[in-house]
Amino acid sequence: MTRLHCRHCDTTLEGRFETTRFARLTPEQLDFVAVFLKSRGNIKEVERELSISYPTVRARLDSVLAALGFQVDRSAAEEENRIKQARRKELLDRLNRGEITAEEAVAALKSL
Repeated sequence: MTRLHCRHCDTTLEGRFETTRFARLTPEQLDFVAVFLKSRGNIKEVERELSISYPTVRARLDSVLAALGFQVDRSAAEEENRIKQARRKELLDRLNRGEITAEEAVAALKSL
């Protein structure tokens, strides 16, 4: 017996049925998958469409893969996270030195 409950509308479904792996994804992950598929897996195109950096695309893709139950190479994900953290620090240092405005820093941080 399977029971599904929606926290938003308080609806519960109970019966013998199976869900797909994609039912495990958050709305944000589903949006990412839609863009990824529309771009035919072209990471550069995903970067452009979502205005995010390469490490962010990879991190979101890894998140989707993990949610779908696939094994993710953690060492690659950790390296991408390290690069992302270094970019954040660099942006904040540039802001602190007055090389960029707060608005520029916010825009750049959102794209990571």
